[in-house]
Amino acid sequence: MVDAPYNSKVMDHFMNPRNVGEIEGADAIGEAGSPSCGDMTRLYLKIEDNRVVDVKFRTFGCGAAIASSSMFTEMIKGKTLEEVRAVTNRQVCEALGGLPTAKIHCSVMAEQAVKTALDNYASKQGG
Repeated sequence: MVDAPYNSKVMDHFMNPRNVGEIEGADAIGEAGSPSCGDMTRLYLKIEDNRVVDVKFRTFGCGAAIASSSMFTEMIKGKTLEEVRAVTNRQVCEALGGLPTAKIHCSVMAEQAVKTALDNYASKQGG
């Protein structure tokens, strides 16, 4: 049962999420969320020549959390790390055609996971 009025694009990314899974030997992993609120996501990045060549995620949460993670992965695949860092939760919401106000935090969680993964990668690279 859906607890909020989601549009068809959100429902599509919820029912048919893109890039679900894990990357064995990922170059960077980022996590975000809170067990207390019930939404958590883990993002895996494969990076070559300063570009995201593959991205996968595992999200435990509501439809908006899964849809936000799915859309975010679609938006960053193939982009440079600088381009990826510039993608915001607002852009994800717009790409999804909007989220209910009470579910905006789901797109923020996806953004935080990406930023954590990029920070993880930068620290591994010594930068």
